[in-house]
Amino acid sequence: MEKRNIILSVLGIVLVILAIFGAKLIIDSNVKEAPPVKKTVKSVFIDTVKNKTIPIVLPANGNITALHKLELYSEVQGIFKYSSKDFRPGQKYKKGQVLLGVNSEEYSASVQSAKSDLYNKITSIMPDLRLDYPDAFQKWEKYLNTFDITKPVPPLPETTSQQEKYFITGRGIISAYYNVKNLEERLSKYTIIAPFDGILTEALVNRGTLIRPGQKLGEFIDPSVYELEVSVAKKFGDLLQIGEKVKLSNLEGTKTYEGTVSRINGKVNQETQSIRVFIRVDNPELSEGMYLEAHLDAKNEKNAIEIPRELLVERSKVFVVKDSTLQLVNVNPVFFGDNTVVIKGLEDGTRILSANVPGAYSGMLVKVQGQRYLLKKQ
Repeated sequence: MEKRNIILSVLGIVLVILAIFGAKLIIDSNVKEAPPVKKTVKSVFIDTVKNKTIPIVLPANGNITALHKLELYSEVQGIFKYSSKDFRPGQKYKKGQVLLGVNSEEYSASVQSAKSDLYNKITSIMPDLRLDYPDAFQKWEKYLNTFDITKPVPPLPETTSQQEKYFITGRGIISAYYNVKNLEERLSKYTIIAPFDGILTEALVNRGTLIRPGQKLGEFIDPSVYELEVSVAKKFGDLLQIGEKVKLSNLEGTKTYEGTVSRINGKVNQETQSIRVFIRVDNPELSEGMYLEAHLDAKNEKNAIEIPRELLVERSKVFVVKDSTLQLVNVNPVFFGDNTVVIKGLEDGTRILSANVPGAYSGMLVKVQGQRYLLKKQ
């Protein structure tokens, strides 16, 4: 019985060993040899680095506004009665012409009354002047002779002595004179005169309209001189100078104009860290509110090149070709434009990719297909 158990145990062990060897043979027979890796070599286009001085041009844009603009408001009340021309948008006026006149007959009568009161006060003191201040009599008599109630009141004669001054003031002549001047100044506000040659861009009232104090009447501009306000990064603000010429272009890029930096704001915007620069442009072809793009020459960057922004990797690296392989090298970006970037740090003669290669990596085998000039040549 024991002999039989020993024989069965030995047979079991033998079967296990045979099963293991059989399984190993089956596994080894299913292993396939990996095919040799085919190395793909991509064709690339390159350009050769030649460092030079790159002008840094700051792009900016905005809407132009008239340098001389007059918003018309009324300080008095009355009926819109008169204008040198039809008070309508687009109407041109010459300097000195009446833009708008408000009916002032009632107020004008009160001014005439005040002038008459002043004249009567001066007339009443003439006998006393002849007796007490004979030296002053002649100049006051001359003043009365030239006094015209229909014209602006002339300045009072200068007093030559303290006694004369006390006498004139005591009779209420000084206060009456300044009362007339105050009324005359108020009367002048019934008529708005064009301070320069210009055009009416906005008209909010018509003839016959009742005008109230504080009411906006329209807008009047000089269409020959405009100003463009742009924002520039603070780091470039110190490089701009008043009087510097600036190239301007319209939105379509079909027309160009020349402007001049007229003012630079000394305050920095805390949120954007930028400053406001004002560019003056004189051109009759421009119109209020027109959109223009400005190109400000900030500075010249030496020993640099300008490449498309798409070639910059991780904002500070570019691919170069060396010994038929791509290498990723560090560069120093000094200015980012809309589509290009100015970089430094590459030596003359370095071969740089001129177009993106999909899936590019450092050490990748490449074949130079040709030269494609992406760098600006002098």
